[in-house]
Amino acid sequence: MRNYFTFGETPSTTFGVYVSGSGVFNAPTRAYEPIQIPGRSGDVLSLSRRLENVEITYPAFIYTNFKQNIANFRDYLLSKDGYHRLADTYNPDEFRLAYYAGGLELEMERTLRAGQFEVTFNCKPQRYLVSGTEPVTFTADGSLTNPTKQTAAPLIRVRGTGTVGIGDNAITVMTNPDYIDIDCEIMEAYYGPTIMNEMIHIQNRDFPVLHEGNTGVSLGSGITSVIITPRWWRA
Repeated sequence: MRNYFTFGETPSTTFGVYVSGSGVFNAPTRAYEPIQIPGRSGDVLSLSRRLENVEITYPAFIYTNFKQNIANFRDYLLSKDGYHRLADTYNPDEFRLAYYAGGLELEMERTLRAGQFEVTFNCKPQRYLVSGTEPVTFTADGSLTNPTKQTAAPLIRVRGTGTVGIGDNAITVMTNPDYIDIDCEIMEAYYGPTIMNEMIHIQNRDFPVLHEGNTGVSLGSGITSVIITPRWWRA
């Protein structure tokens, strides 16, 4: 089987591009900040949960019609601004969010029918699980199980008014036009394009997260349904 990646919604095979996966298992680094204290041996590390972006490089190959395929492939990559979903056949149950910054160094056969090169993407540190993109609907109390050791920041859609309990946190929805989406990653609540932060109250101002293992979900009086997209991820 020849392996390939998909960037955005387009697989690299559209352009006759296949890859080997020598760089797809790289891990991000943690952003520690060493602090030196006079008279004390060794560095003290500042507390940080931040992970750095990671570069993923695919050794890539085009076996036929190299000149036309590489032109179309290069044009496609440079048409994609910002972060897009990046997946590959080496890790079919995962994907990353990545951007392509440009640059290709090509090695071609004299016939221009085939050639090889490297494609490098700059990726957010999370390896998102495909299973974490599947919404889970609650119309009664229940729970979610995080299969990883990484704390997930879910997307929560609430219908009705009242209080939703998620783990040791709670969200109270005071006004609801139809539904309110609460994005715990960007820490915003909205209804379509309308910001709804003033229509909710979050306990201790901490947006809910999903820790490793089970997290309970409870629906207070007046809440008709809660839909949670958990966004599980690995490092």
